[in-house]
Amino acid sequence: MNSILKFYIASFFTIFICIYSAMEYVDNQIRDLGLLLIDIGSILISSGASTDRTRKTVNRISGAYGFQTDMFITHRAIMLTVHGTVHEQTYSIVKRTNPHLVNFKIVSGISRMSWKVVEENWDLNKIRDEINRLISLPPYHRWLVTLMIGLAGASFCRLFGGGIIEMLVALVATSAGFIIRHVATKRKYNPYLCVYFAALTASLISGLSVKLNIGVSPELAFATSVLFLIPGVPLINAFSDIIDGNPMNAIIRAINGLTIAFAIALGLLTAMIVYQL
Repeated sequence: MNSILKFYIASFFTIFICIYSAMEYVDNQIRDLGLLLIDIGSILISSGASTDRTRKTVNRISGAYGFQTDMFITHRAIMLTVHGTVHEQTYSIVKRTNPHLVNFKIVSGISRMSWKVVEENWDLNKIRDEINRLISLPPYHRWLVTLMIGLAGASFCRLFGGGIIEMLVALVATSAGFIIRHVATKRKYNPYLCVYFAALTASLISGLSVKLNIGVSPELAFATSVLFLIPGVPLINAFSDIIDGNPMNAIIRAINGLTIAFAIALGLLTAMIVYQL
């Protein structure tokens, strides 16, 4: 009788330990997954991804592990809740996003990674390693980017009918404006001030050609030298958020884009006042 009692007691404690270990494993897994998912969402939003794309990517990864997620995404923060199917486990976390800097290399890389997670059953450590690899990818060389943006400004000038002289002025003005914006951003000035300084620099250089009447149509270089500052990504994402049913984020992104446009116009206006154009 005592042997049978000891057997039942030992069996009970064994089952209890197994259940407790399983619950603890689920708790750790859902916590680790939640921390990873909110990092991914924060990186996507900060890199220029739309709200809907961020939500779909995070849901795709969580679904690969048998979990569901609810997300509330704002312009500067993300709130995430992960739901488990075992013992109704949940894990919630809030994280503030970093300042928004467009980086489509990271956005496309995370999107491709999410499909590999589903198809190849990646573990969390492999996902974390891939995220760290994408973040640490070296950017394009600054002078190469400066040259390409300058050529883009010259191309815009050509599209509007500018000649060789106007294109050269637009190239120099655009490149100088980009350098000023890069330096101001690196020194952590207000982003709208960075845009204003860049627009003012480009406008002063190209406006000088208008003042001195250099070329056939110098006003074309003046008008196109600031086009590299146009906030295409915020405005496109604002429209996308409206279509996808995220009006709050759409309004914030649209206001951000309009404020950038105002800073560009203010830079142009300052140059026109200086040169009395």
